Amino acid sequence: MALYMRQELRMSQQLVMTPQLQQAIKLLQLSRMELLDHVRGQLLENPLLEEGQEMNGAAEEEPVSSVELQDGVETQGAEDGFANATATETAQAQEVSADAPNADNFDWEGYLQQQSHSAPLPQSGIRADDDFSPEQNLTRPETLVDHLLWQIRLSSASETERSLADYLARTLTAGGYMRGPSVMQVARRNGCSTLRAELALRRVQQLDPLAIGSRSLAEALWIQARHPEHPIDDPLVLAIISKHLPNLSNKAYSKISKDTGETTEEVYEATKVVLALEPRPARAFVSEDPQYITPDVFVYKIGGEYVVTLNDDGLPRLKISGVYRHALEGGGQTKEYVTERLRSAQWLIRSIQQRQRTILKVTRSILKFQREFFERGPQYLRPLILKDVAEDIEMHESTVSRVTTNKYVHTPQGLFELKYFFNAGISRGNGEELASEAVKTKIKKFIDSEDQRHPYSDQKLVELLRKEGISIARRTVAKYREQLNVLSSSKRRKLF
Repeated sequence: MALYMRQELRMSQQLVMTPQLQQAIKLLQLSRMELLDHVRGQLLENPLLEEGQEMNGAAEEEPVSSVELQDGVETQGAEDGFANATATETAQAQEVSADAPNADNFDWEGYLQQQSHSAPLPQSGIRADDDFSPEQNLTRPETLVDHLLWQIRLSSASETERSLADYLARTLTAGGYMRGPSVMQVARRNGCSTLRAELALRRVQQLDPLAIGSRSLAEALWIQARHPEHPIDDPLVLAIISKHLPNLSNKAYSKISKDTGETTEEVYEATKVVLALEPRPARAFVSEDPQYITPDVFVYKIGGEYVVTLNDDGLPRLKISGVYRHALEGGGQTKEYVTERLRSAQWLIRSIQQRQRTILKVTRSILKFQREFFERGPQYLRPLILKDVAEDIEMHESTVSRVTTNKYVHTPQGLFELKYFFNAGISRGNGEELASEAVKTKIKKFIDSEDQRHPYSDQKLVELLRKEGISIARRTVAKYREQLNVLSSSKRRKLF
């Protein structure tokens, strides 16, 4: 068979993701904080991007973006775009100069007279009006390690014991337990005997907070119960701590009573003493910083209608800078670089604008499907899938998924993630469907209103839901209860 070369002409179609499309997809799935970081990075990298002035008002039909789209700037007409940008800047500069106060009219005498009445600070070079500046009052909160090391350094321990205690204090967990290296490993790493390491650990356990560095819950409770200043001499309390913590966790008081030979009432009283002890010695030093969420969209009810508006507060208003307009008059690498940066700036501005418009469309579509939720609350949330919204706004499901990820909406019912409104449907007896989040709300309502001495079991919750026309399995109720972070009925029971 002979081998030869020849030319052929073929036609084919294929999907190619352009850089503009890749950037638009990337910006679409970013959260609000990630978008701010990305825009700040682009402002540093691209000299043709600059932040415009804040606008007090927005157009009624176009509240869709926090950017100014330069309609006069096109990739093939860079010079005209720079001219338009420069004209805009000139007009804005004239407005600012017209509104600016005249420096000659400033009341210098009043200012100097006000400063003369300030209290003198002979030992400081700081003015009186700077006494309460945030920079001077900021401080770092004391950590658990700092608190322990301060006590160790003030103690009468030897240098070796201080070194061991210092090492142990730095190996504690957030709850104050020593769950890392064992005492034998600590001794080996510090070149001392196991007995000396054990004595150093016991010294740490007597520091404040008491029982810090315990190796188990039983040891932490035992150290608190046997503290020399206020020891607990009740043998039943000590027996519960040493042998019956699993039964206490399961509230199996009858088993404790049978094993100790004490009455159930006495077991209840001893349990109150045990529960008054601290299971997490480092609780006072574990402070989680609050996570503040800024909504991307606001839904207001004005009269009988709902209005959806974007939250542009804090988002920079990008525009094309006119500083480099003269660079296009030349040629060579300078013009090529400026043109490339100009196109990149245009793509970013239009991608952000498209992102904002898409978020607005998706939110309005969700409002149309979930109007009962906005009117009456989470128990009226209806089943909704991504495909429903995608078909309504004529976009792909993946686009809706990206838009609803890490985006939040402020509604009359509270602050929710856009993903919250998409739920699977559960059939009711009358043929209608109910969202899974609405079922969770009903389960939580039943549990909140139950008798704490006789809490509802999962099977009882199934029966209560069935009376309202919701037929689900017991394992489904158990799954929803765990998602709500609610304990089982045996652990919710309170006998005193």
